[in-house]
Amino acid sequence: MILIVDDNQENVFSLQALLELNNFRVHAASSGEEALKLILKNPSSYALIILDVQMPEMDGFEVAETILSYSKTKDIPIIFLSAVNTHKKYIAKGYASGAVDYITKPVDADILLLKIKTFYKLSERKRQLIEKDNFLREEIEFRRQAENALEQKVEELKSTLESLPHMAFTTCQDGGIEFVNHLWFNYSEQADQFPEADNFAIAAHIKHTIASGKQSVQEIRLKLPAGADYRFHVLYFTPVIKDEKIVRWVGIFTDIHEQKLMSQTLERKVEERTRELIEINRKLEASNTELQKFAFIASHDLQEPLRKIQIFSDMIIKRYINDSFNSTKLLQKITESAAKMSTLIRNVLEYSRLPDKNFYETLDLNAVINDLLQDFEWEIKSRGARVHLGQFPHMEAIPGQMRQVFQNLLTNSLKFSQETQHPEIAITSELVKEKSFTAAQDDHGQFCRITFQDNGIGFDQKFSDKIFEIFQRLNQREGTQGTGIGLAIVKKVIDTHNGIITVESNENQGARFIMVLPIKQSAKRVDDKS
Repeated sequence: MILIVDDNQENVFSLQALLELNNFRVHAASSGEEALKLILKNPSSYALIILDVQMPEMDGFEVAETILSYSKTKDIPIIFLSAVNTHKKYIAKGYASGAVDYITKPVDADILLLKIKTFYKLSERKRQLIEKDNFLREEIEFRRQAENALEQKVEELKSTLESLPHMAFTTCQDGGIEFVNHLWFNYSEQADQFPEADNFAIAAHIKHTIASGKQSVQEIRLKLPAGADYRFHVLYFTPVIKDEKIVRWVGIFTDIHEQKLMSQTLERKVEERTRELIEINRKLEASNTELQKFAFIASHDLQEPLRKIQIFSDMIIKRYINDSFNSTKLLQKITESAAKMSTLIRNVLEYSRLPDKNFYETLDLNAVINDLLQDFEWEIKSRGARVHLGQFPHMEAIPGQMRQVFQNLLTNSLKFSQETQHPEIAITSELVKEKSFTAAQDDHGQFCRITFQDNGIGFDQKFSDKIFEIFQRLNQREGTQGTGIGLAIVKKVIDTHNGIITVESNENQGARFIMVLPIKQSAKRVDDKS
């Protein structure tokens, strides 16, 4: 921008018009004071000043000397333009004041314009050079500070590595060793030579890691210079990054010899213990197979005399004691006890044979539950019960065992119903994300939470932990049959399917069983027929 300083507005107007026609931006001031205010306010805005000599209060020479005495404006070129002070002494004084030119009127407009363009261009180039010079000075200072900071960091790094209880070193980008700490010489006689390793080329590994640009961790055995012994070490080789660039690499050899020997000893002991456990497990499996065979044979042998007791008792009742009411009643009790004993033996046999050795398979729980309700149709109708069902997902399970779960729960709900109201049973499910009784519902969850709720006689919640134990009966109500094994079977089936189960209840307020099962099993149980 060009600043015109003249108290004659006609001179300002004509000169401003000429410059603006030639695409110059122009400011004007009608006095020296006004010009100084503009210049001091924005010293970098003006590339050229055209200054009149003869002005009231403060003439052009004084304005020029003031401008050139200020460090931020001393490089702005000044052209004196005067129609009155044309004498040689004024021209000399103008140049002495620091002006680049002194032009007297009348003046040729073209000549004036050429001079203005020349000095304007020179001023702009000088300003650009000054800016570049300042920039270069700042850049040089920044680099000097960065180098000093880097040197300080390097010294700090060396001090840190020297204080480590491990052998440490640094390398440049070509893999050459720059620094080693005092522990280096425990394994190498020279600072620029890597220690000898067992079947491992450290220098080649270093170069390969530098080429990859990523940290490497390598277990190696280093040879002690004093003898033929080797010690286990881990080499950590890590890049040092500054301004997103790798400036050097740091390597640390950590001695793990004792830990390695202990680990090898522990691994041997684990292998030995594993073999022992495998052998013990094999013997346990053989013993369990024999126990199951014994349970089957024992239950079969126990059933046989019970069947005879039932048959002969029925024969006596029908053929010989029709007229004796008390005798008939006693024999009926014998028959009922034998039947109960038979049921108990059968349930014990079922419990002993869990888990059922079948494949897990994809099971439609809707079909399992609907099929079970058809089998219980008479019992449900006879008790006036209502069963409400939700929708159940397909899941990996053992069909026979899952049927046992719902069969035993349904049997309990019908058996232990309220005498004053019809049984109400609700069986629902929802997908959840975690194996938890309180997990939030999740349509994409990998677990199924099943709720089985009734309005039966219930029980005291403090007995909730005992209810799944074998032979536990919390309700001894007259007229109810039970062995105390049904819920133990339910618990064992849920455990077999890697699930969890709990119960919530209060006396005379029903019971609510909650089961959480995985949709997919991690492994399948295969029938071992060996």
